[in-house]
Amino acid sequence: MDVDTRLLRYFTAVAEAGTLTRAAEELFVSQPALTKQIRQLETQLGVRLFTRSRAGMALTEAGRALAERAPGLLAAWDGALRETRGAAARAARVLRVGFLASAANEATPRIVAAFGARRPGWRVEMRQAAWSEPAAGLADGGVDAALLRLPFPGQEDLRTAVLFTEDRWVALPAGHRLAGREVIDFPELWDEPFVAAPAATGPWRDHWLAADERGGRPVRVGAVTDLPDDWLSAIANGYGIALAPASAARFYARPGVVYRPVRGVSPSRLAVAWPPAADADPVVRDFVRCCLEHGRS
Repeated sequence: MDVDTRLLRYFTAVAEAGTLTRAAEELFVSQPALTKQIRQLETQLGVRLFTRSRAGMALTEAGRALAERAPGLLAAWDGALRETRGAAARAARVLRVGFLASAANEATPRIVAAFGARRPGWRVEMRQAAWSEPAAGLADGGVDAALLRLPFPGQEDLRTAVLFTEDRWVALPAGHRLAGREVIDFPELWDEPFVAAPAATGPWRDHWLAADERGGRPVRVGAVTDLPDDWLSAIANGYGIALAPASAARFYARPGVVYRPVRGVSPSRLAVAWPPAADADPVVRDFVRCCLEHGRS
C-alpha cells in the first residue's frame, strides 16, 4: 500500500498538537481540509486513528502505533530527498542559497561575485522564502546555506555567523499620527495594531513584534501576512504598523508607507546560516568565507 507522505505529515501534526484547530494553524490549512485528509488516511489504512471529542483528538491504539513510527519514516524520506536534491545541485555546480526579503542588502551582489571568483564555473542560485519559512529552506534541506534574520525557529540546530546588525525602524501608513515625527520612542507604539508574520514562526514573529521589549504589554495584531507585498499593502491600508530593518526604507519604498527610526528597541541581526553537516563541504565553506569577507559592514 502506498500512502502520500503529506497525509503522514498531517497525521503527525494532529497527533502532536492534540487538536485539529491547533494543527491546522501550524500547517496553514483550513480545519475542514485537515479533517478530510485525516479521514482519507484512515480510509486508506482501514483503521481509526483518533477518537474525536470536545477535548480534542485522542489517539487510538492504532493511532499510537503509527505515531511512534511516522516521525522516523518522514525523517528518513526528508533525508533521502535532501541528498538527492543536493547531489543534483552539485552535479550542475549550483550552490542553493535561501534568503528572506532583501537578503544581505547591498552586500549580496558582492558576496555572490566573490564566490564566483573563488569557484569559477559555479553559480549561486538565490531562493527567496516566504515569512512562514524563516529558515528559508535550511530546515528541509531545500538550500545549502541561507542569509537570515535572527532569531528563527530551529536556529539551535544550525551553524550561524552574524554579518551585521542594523537598527529596527517602524513602517507606518503615510497618514498615521506619528508619520511626521523624525524619531519615535517605542513605548508610543505599544498600543498600536501590528502587522505580523504567521504565528507558527514563533521566535521570528515575536522578534519583529518586539514581544519581550514591551514592558509586559500584550501585542495587538491587526493583520497577518506572509509576503512583503501583502505586508506593505496591509500597512498602507491602515491595518497596522510594523517593525522592519532600517534598510527596508531603501528596498521596500512604496507610496502610502513611511519609515521612521525607533528609539528603545534592539537592533536586527543578519547572519549566514548552514547545516552542521556542511562543515566538511568545501563549497559551502567557501560561500561562508565570502559572506564573512564581503558581507560585513
